[in-house]
Amino acid sequence: MKNHIIADMFEKMAAVLEFKGEMPFKVNAYRKASRVIGDLQVDIEQIWRQGRLEDIPGIGSGLAKKIDEFLRTGRMTKYEEVMADVPPGLIELLGIQNLGPKTLALAHEKLQVNNLEDLKRVLADGSLARLPGMGAKKAENIIKGIELYERAKGRISLGIAVPLVEEIITQLQERTSVKRISPAGSLRRMRETVGDIDILVETEKGAEIIAEFVHLPQVTRVLAAGDTKGSIIVEGEIQVDLRAVRPESYGSALQYFTGSKAHNIHLREIAKKRGLKISEYGIFCGKKQLGGSKEEEIYENLDLVWIPPEIREDRGEIERAAEHNLPNLVSLEDIAGDLHVHSNYSDASISIEEIARKAKELGYSYIAICDHSQSAKYARGVEVERLKHKWQEIKQLNTKISGITILSGTEVDILADGTLDYPDEILAQMDIVVAAIHSGFKQRVTERLIAAMQNPYVNIIAHPTGRLISKREGYEVDLDAVLRVAAQTGTALEINAYYDRLDLSDVNARRAADMGIKLAINTDAHLLEHFRMMRLGVGVARRAWLEPKDVLNTWPLEKIRQFCQQKWQKLK
Repeated sequence: MKNHIIADMFEKMAAVLEFKGEMPFKVNAYRKASRVIGDLQVDIEQIWRQGRLEDIPGIGSGLAKKIDEFLRTGRMTKYEEVMADVPPGLIELLGIQNLGPKTLALAHEKLQVNNLEDLKRVLADGSLARLPGMGAKKAENIIKGIELYERAKGRISLGIAVPLVEEIITQLQERTSVKRISPAGSLRRMRETVGDIDILVETEKGAEIIAEFVHLPQVTRVLAAGDTKGSIIVEGEIQVDLRAVRPESYGSALQYFTGSKAHNIHLREIAKKRGLKISEYGIFCGKKQLGGSKEEEIYENLDLVWIPPEIREDRGEIERAAEHNLPNLVSLEDIAGDLHVHSNYSDASISIEEIARKAKELGYSYIAICDHSQSAKYARGVEVERLKHKWQEIKQLNTKISGITILSGTEVDILADGTLDYPDEILAQMDIVVAAIHSGFKQRVTERLIAAMQNPYVNIIAHPTGRLISKREGYEVDLDAVLRVAAQTGTALEINAYYDRLDLSDVNARRAADMGIKLAINTDAHLLEHFRMMRLGVGVARRAWLEPKDVLNTWPLEKIRQFCQQKWQKLK
């Protein structure tokens, strides 16, 4: 899909225009278009062919013409004009956290910073810190931003990798006679970012399958095309490898190439003690193959139950598998509703009725409309009077649409002084209250989160660490203190399924569950397509060893109401 290419172009245009001092409304238009197109779960080329580009929220006629030109010709004239007089090294720097376009413009003008090496030089010699409005603290934050940028470079977001792999697998199933086919590697383990993408296919006609693979429409360059392995580069400079495996070894190859490295080493150590050998071709006793057609055979021959891919990290799962005592991991089918969705009352483009009907289509029994609160002017936060109109609309829709309960909620801002953006008498009338920090990421964040959790009406803390995987590490927060208070007050924490958040992370979500804290897996949806991200949040939860009992929105609605009521009774 060209979605992410176009989204990246618009994001770069926004950053460069801000760097040049362009009017904020133009910068914001490109930035919003980038976000919306990047989040689309349908191919923008399909929308373009249907003549519906202007149906995409935030895409007016001007932006639609630019997208049309790119999809017709492979070029975007405006993009080329904007980028023409900016050194490529400067464009790269615009992706570094804590280094805004205005700071970069100052460094470029005063210190001749043109690339990453120049930036590191002026940080090392202290000249950047001495610029007006900078200082040692800001320079230190930029150094952290560089470290984050260099760690993330070359990694692919799970939210990009999953739909890409699904598209490739579907195309291969349609074009060939493949039987078993699966992603492998860190993608199958649902890591939040992945390197190169690996796919395994069971076949005795490897050359034929690979010939089809290297001629898929997404391919921009072929790196290899043999009898057992093909490697391609697809749009977005992402490498995808396909391995053709014979039926008798498909399961063992899938286990081997799924990893993780630590998990596989531990398995090989167990096998060695038993006089066995594990490889991508099977599990062997001498020259005799004991298994390999199915992944389960590798584990069974070691007296282990099959271990779900998401928890193969050598964090105790092998010991639990030996005891036949693995957790019953939460699945997408367990999800009964979404407790954090935005409507066109705030900054989304979808109506409450559209949301409710989509939720019903997904088989949910409830959906919570949690728009931004009144102080969030940038997101069309809902003032109290409009909030009352929204409540009335929800009441009417609950009588109109059967089979789904629409919950009246809010994503209420936690303000700089720790108070909430609506008074308690308003919060008391909500079915669900999600509280979040959206500004002042370095201003008493821990104290503000704790104050919010001590409010009897706050049920869930949204995206608790505030990270964006591709851009920022998150708030300056004492998470241990936050977890302790969440456990004490009976406040749930969110696993935000938006692909660039996935917050809480798997490690922190497991810590929370071990302390008895309940988690809610929410999409934070602003478009109907965002509902598909629920599976990413479920992936995080599975990596965290969460079971349905740990996840608020696997419960029936009445049990959720009881959960909220218990906190109110405890703290009131």
